[in-house]
Amino acid sequence: MESSIRVDGITKTFHLSKKQRRIEHTTETTKVAVNQLSFEAFPGEIYGLLGPNGAGKTTTLRCISTLIRPDQGDIHIDGHSVLTDPDGVRRVIGFLTSDLKLEDFFTPNYLFDYFSALHGIPEARRNERKQSLFQRFGIDKFAEVKVGELSTGMRQKIQIAISLVHDPDIIVFDEPTNGLDIVTAKVVTDYLKELRERGKTIIVSTHIFSLVEKICDRVGIIINGKLVYTETMERLAEKTDDFESFFFDLYASESEETL
Repeated sequence: MESSIRVDGITKTFHLSKKQRRIEHTTETTKVAVNQLSFEAFPGEIYGLLGPNGAGKTTTLRCISTLIRPDQGDIHIDGHSVLTDPDGVRRVIGFLTSDLKLEDFFTPNYLFDYFSALHGIPEARRNERKQSLFQRFGIDKFAEVKVGELSTGMRQKIQIAISLVHDPDIIVFDEPTNGLDIVTAKVVTDYLKELRERGKTIIVSTHIFSLVEKICDRVGIIINGKLVYTETMERLAEKTDDFESFFFDLYASESEETL
């Protein structure tokens, strides 16, 4: 099977300001956020990118979604290069990120229509998608309520609906359950599993072990910007019955190597 997402040896380096150097407790003026990272994701699977905060997960997803360009390497999404055809990439992916800030004075109805128009979705198709997604996530009752008056969980569900207005085949979600209560988190994870059953390709970044174990078909462990391990969850389960300990053993080993 041909991969929908192919990440080929990407590296991304950032310049650090004086303030950032103080926060990082370093005198270095640059930081390698992602270092020669490669992996693939396939149709009909959920690939989990697991790592601690600052490991490079969000940077990787921002490169995949064309928000930033890798310094080295390339990424191909359904045959489109993020370097040479970023518009083609944007047409075929749905991207959820905490960087998407919904203005408090807009309503879910307005936002869904606005983002649908950006994707050039015909009105009839837009209304069909809105009805389906709003009912699924319980947004319909709050369709004309301003975002600023809604709960954190409801805002997150609106962000998911907006990310999926064009029914993309490739879905990239950065910490999709972050800050959600257990009920809302289950609604989100159940929907991701349904999308997988429909043949979608899904990448989920997270630092939550249980989320990976519940929904992911394969996992890639990223530490200090490097992909240090990747495997199917089925084969991983054959190697260890304690995923969390397995991760921390890898983390300790990688930390020792960087000393």
